[in-house]
Amino acid sequence: MPRLPTPLTLPDSGPRPRTRRSRRRRESATAWAFLSPSVVIILGLGVLPVVWSLLLSFRADDLVTPGRWVGVDNYSALAQDPHFSQAVRNTLLYTALYVPLSLVLGLALALALNRRIRLVGLYRTLFFVPFVISATAQGVLFSFILDPEFGAANSVLHALGLSPQGFLTDPGQALFVLVAISLWSGTGFCVVVYLAALQDVPASLIEAARLDGAGRWHLLRHVTLPTITPVSVFLLLWQTINSLQVFDLVYVTTKGGPLGSTTVIVYFIWEQAFKNFTAGYGAAAAYALAVALLVIAAVVRGARRLEHRRPEGAAR
Repeated sequence: MPRLPTPLTLPDSGPRPRTRRSRRRRESATAWAFLSPSVVIILGLGVLPVVWSLLLSFRADDLVTPGRWVGVDNYSALAQDPHFSQAVRNTLLYTALYVPLSLVLGLALALALNRRIRLVGLYRTLFFVPFVISATAQGVLFSFILDPEFGAANSVLHALGLSPQGFLTDPGQALFVLVAISLWSGTGFCVVVYLAALQDVPASLIEAARLDGAGRWHLLRHVTLPTITPVSVFLLLWQTINSLQVFDLVYVTTKGGPLGSTTVIVYFIWEQAFKNFTAGYGAAAAYALAVALLVIAAVVRGARRLEHRRPEGAAR
């Protein structure tokens, strides 16, 4: 008698979708359980303060008594406030001096340190150490050094037969002195970043240029600088944002004086919100600064896109 074939049986697929769905739900619940503390922190310390300060900029509020809605009156008052205009001018002057000088000095020092010289590691460390020091410590240190009566700077000038200077107490010098202090501390960051970029320049390009008879200046202009252009753009944007947000150095050294000569935008915001108790007005100034930073970032990004499109157009 022939043997009958074994009947084929399909596996029961009924409960599997439910099992998969329940497993996915458990995995999602577990993931959200791990992520929820970070989400709460980001919302509580990031998103909510931004939204609250935006609403605050449309109110007349001292953070103590109930405020009232004033619309765009705070922004209109900013446009007519001479103190805010002075703070904007001081900030722009500080930025115009600090940013290009920090980039040029950083590149020059990086080129000097990108060589096989004795104790080069020590020199690199010494240039980077001021960047690690907090701005508060820098302010206290230079307040003692630049004190017009008992400071070491005027003692050196006296020993050289030069007249003493007011430094941070002179309205005509204070902002430039702050720029010099910032260069002393902030140039180290540019040095380290440029050093890393210079070490990534292809050696084949440099060797080919030297075989073609290029000198040091031609190597720098036609090989090194074009290669490190992305790094220069990053540093330009980074240093610009930092200079527009300078506060702690001003707060420790000059408190915005003398005669408002060192009042920058962030110090103006702090002064309005926590000294004059006009928090709504200070929030409006803060959002004016935020818009300026967004515009700068957009301009730099647009310039980078145009730069990437140029070779394609030239090739065509």
